[in-house]
Amino acid sequence: MPSPERHRGDRPPPGLLLLRILGIAGASGLLWLTSVTIASIQPPPVDLDGRREIPVEPPARPAGDGGGWLEGRLPPPPEPADPALEARPAAAPPWQVVRVRRGESLERLFRRLGLEPPQAHLLAAHPEGKRLHRLRAGQRLRLLRTGGRLERLELELGLGQRLVAQRGPEGFSVRRVERALERRLHYATGRIRHSLFDAALAAGLSDRLVLDLVAIFGWDVDFALDLRQGDRFSVVYEGWYDRRGRKLADGRILAAEFVNRGRRYRAIGQPDEAGRMHYYTPAGASLRRAFLRSPLRFTRISSRFTSGRYHPVLKRWRAHRGVDYAAPRGTPVRSTADGRVAFVGRKGGYGRTVIIRHGGRYSTLYAHLRGYARGLRRGQRIRQGDLVGYVGSSGLATGPHLHYEFRINGMHRNPLTVKHPRARHLAGEPRRRFLAAASRWQAVLDRLAAPARVALGAGTGRGGSPRG
Repeated sequence: MPSPERHRGDRPPPGLLLLRILGIAGASGLLWLTSVTIASIQPPPVDLDGRREIPVEPPARPAGDGGGWLEGRLPPPPEPADPALEARPAAAPPWQVVRVRRGESLERLFRRLGLEPPQAHLLAAHPEGKRLHRLRAGQRLRLLRTGGRLERLELELGLGQRLVAQRGPEGFSVRRVERALERRLHYATGRIRHSLFDAALAAGLSDRLVLDLVAIFGWDVDFALDLRQGDRFSVVYEGWYDRRGRKLADGRILAAEFVNRGRRYRAIGQPDEAGRMHYYTPAGASLRRAFLRSPLRFTRISSRFTSGRYHPVLKRWRAHRGVDYAAPRGTPVRSTADGRVAFVGRKGGYGRTVIIRHGGRYSTLYAHLRGYARGLRRGQRIRQGDLVGYVGSSGLATGPHLHYEFRINGMHRNPLTVKHPRARHLAGEPRRRFLAAASRWQAVLDRLAAPARVALGAGTGRGGSPRG
């Protein structure tokens, strides 16, 4: 009689096999339906790389909940939506930065920008808005506007100070805003290999600081003639920074050294009661003299003071009672000393000429000018370094240059060799305070003048002989 146990190789009855197939198919269908339902409810956010990421906008935090629901508790049910609050506010208009053009007033600037001109009159009429009457070419204004309506205006007045005009319910309010600044000391050294500018820029000095350096030592060093390869300098100057540590501007030179042809010159700064910086030797003698060595910056001499020179226009020999400085047309010409304008106009072969009298004994002449400083007139008081005109080729001149003469009691003297008197020295308590500070600056300059420091700050210009 056959055993009731089934062998391993025996096939199951057809009915049982059909039931198994139907059971597997039903379970698979149920799993597929469940996954489709979940996917339709919450699709997983995926970035471009295929990585899953958290939603960018989390649910808003309910007011007064204290944040506890973020620790596991469910948030309270949302309040009914208010249709008036569903609209998102428009994005704030961007700031617009504009630069003032030459001869442009605030009203003209507003017309150019499409702003309503009466707004300019409202701003300028404000007691604190008087500075808006005296805009200078190159100044920057920051504006916030909505169409032709000005909302806010900002004007930088100087280091750490700006003028702010803000529209309010009752019109514009204008006020000055002070900004907290931090002063830091900077050091720079350089050696001239090709030009002063190349060496100074390589040492980290700005163009303005280079001009300040020239002005400080311009009494003793003629930067048009005296520079040589190997001349070197050391400078200690201020840097102004905001609270974030961003540099806003260079400040004043506090101490400096210039070595020209092996001769050392040092300058120590001392501010006066008004904050103006004056420079003295370490012994307290003023570096400021009655006259500058040159009426131009960074140029070359094309003709010297001599008793006999062949005139290129007249084609004959004659005395040359001044110094000719070759410079590009339009180069600014400055007064070499304080004085009063004695003549402005054309003067024979001199062309356009300016003559300035300095006290009772001295006078200087500036000839072959292209034009005069705006508003310059006879009898006007003028200070050392003020603009008197621009280099040109008027009169008997073959090219653009400045003819400069120096006279004492009406007699011509060589501007390059005449000895100028120094300004008054420090005395009394100001001198004692200065000498105490000068000894500290002397130590700083000694360390900067070390050969290793100079090598680190050496300029590496490109080709050419030394030039100012």
